[in-house]
Amino acid sequence: MRSLDAAIVLLHLTGMCFCQFPRPCANSQGLRSKECCPVWDGDGSACGALSGRGFCTEVEVSGEPHGPQYPFSGIDDRERWPLAFFNRTCRCAANYGGYNCGECRFGYWGSNCAEYRESVRRNILTLSAEEQQKFISYLNLAKNTVSPAYMISTATRAEMGENGENPMFSDINTYDLFVWMHYYVSRDAFLGGPGNVWRDIDFAHESAAFLPWHRVFLLHWENEIRKLTGDFNFTIPYWDWRDAQSCVVCTDALMGGRSLVNPNLVSPASVFSSWKVICSQPEEYNSREALCNATGEGPLLRNPGNHDPNRVTRLPTAADVESVLNIPDYETERMDRFSNRSFRNAIEGFASPETGLAVQGQSTMHNSLHVFMNGSMSSVQGSANDPIFLLHHAFIDSIFERWLRTHQPLRSSYPSANAPIGHNDAHFMVPFFPLYRNGDYFLTNKALGFEYAYLLDPGQRFMQEVLTPYLQQAQLIWQWLLGAGILGALISAIISALIVLAVRKMKRNRRRRRTSYYGEKQPLLQSSSEDGSSSYQTTL
Repeated sequence: MRSLDAAIVLLHLTGMCFCQFPRPCANSQGLRSKECCPVWDGDGSACGALSGRGFCTEVEVSGEPHGPQYPFSGIDDRERWPLAFFNRTCRCAANYGGYNCGECRFGYWGSNCAEYRESVRRNILTLSAEEQQKFISYLNLAKNTVSPAYMISTATRAEMGENGENPMFSDINTYDLFVWMHYYVSRDAFLGGPGNVWRDIDFAHESAAFLPWHRVFLLHWENEIRKLTGDFNFTIPYWDWRDAQSCVVCTDALMGGRSLVNPNLVSPASVFSSWKVICSQPEEYNSREALCNATGEGPLLRNPGNHDPNRVTRLPTAADVESVLNIPDYETERMDRFSNRSFRNAIEGFASPETGLAVQGQSTMHNSLHVFMNGSMSSVQGSANDPIFLLHHAFIDSIFERWLRTHQPLRSSYPSANAPIGHNDAHFMVPFFPLYRNGDYFLTNKALGFEYAYLLDPGQRFMQEVLTPYLQQAQLIWQWLLGAGILGALISAIISALIVLAVRKMKRNRRRRRTSYYGEKQPLLQSSSEDGSSSYQTTL
């Protein structure tokens, strides 16, 4: 789904570490040795080998043939990923993950990655105002924080020299890291010479890997935000756009309203109005035969609803979603945008949701939202610049999840050969580090440690949408609460002790006064023998 002859629009969510290269490997030594096996600080060994977390090993790429859509070989760095850059990387054991096996794989936590925990993604419209603003603040923090772990390549491998003598890598902020990755995976292939490109190539769209690739992309993006903010309860919210008549998330309180001065811009009341987009000029890069270098290229553009009505007649309905879910086959025929009765092609938006037949000149389902936004989100390579991309793809992923649970497909339902380049089961996803095979993520999200709130039963949904936010807040402040409780108990004990001491002192004083009182009158009583009447009156 490309902004090519189909002028279609796709977006792809945030990820974590992709041709965005791990910093320890983004140098001449890494390129020369073709090895990316960084040291894990926990034990000082490559891939945490001394602790049994993983080991450095040869990369074994699939030899299965790809389809006819890309008739070249050996001209693009993304072919047989990641061999153009590295042929040795870390392979993590057990539940360990990350480019150096220093993290846990999706769904697992703890120092030994032995604790399974399920996170829940919730509808952004059901979040509290505080939760919504926290999400927006996290996005803005990511946009303004240089990624500590990853860099991007600003040139092809050939331009860096045979032995890596001219490494060309650059810093990038955490949010744009994912934007650049989405650009890189979908960019055109350079055939040599300015403007000489091959457009019918995309390692994450228009075929089988569309859904697994974006699933991993979102999981990585979530992981990077958690590490950046320290909020390990964070999940990406989704926008349930079924039957929507407008962009209900396009408000200043959420993803930014429309500017009153220029309808193509975001309202200045939104933090997103100051954002600069990157990788939004593919024709410019093609004309120079150059990669996007993540330089800011202007403001975020969005004018929802003012799109070509012939391409998108309406936004998807609940009935459209149900129709697509009833398609039993994941992939069919050519396994590209011309596939008929393919669930993947229908949900991606190249086919009619009612019939499942491929359509030309129209965008449905996933693609229709991109076109509807009529701006930065409507170009495949630059679509992830718009943060609505995250909300949209999270909901697309939830529909994928529903299809998996409904049809319970075998692994063999995913194509093992002859899909477009990069989309076969055993192909590694471009351009992720660590490496992920497409087929390994053709599985339910229960195995990956996350869930969607609207797919829970009513009791679970109440727990997640009503009780969980309060429990999470309590979790965040439990130490303060414990300290306050202990301090309160100490103060109460001190006050009680003071009261007890005061009461005892009062009793002693009373006894002393009583003793003193009678002690004063005694001489008078004794003198009463001398003056009885007077003594009696005094005593009374």
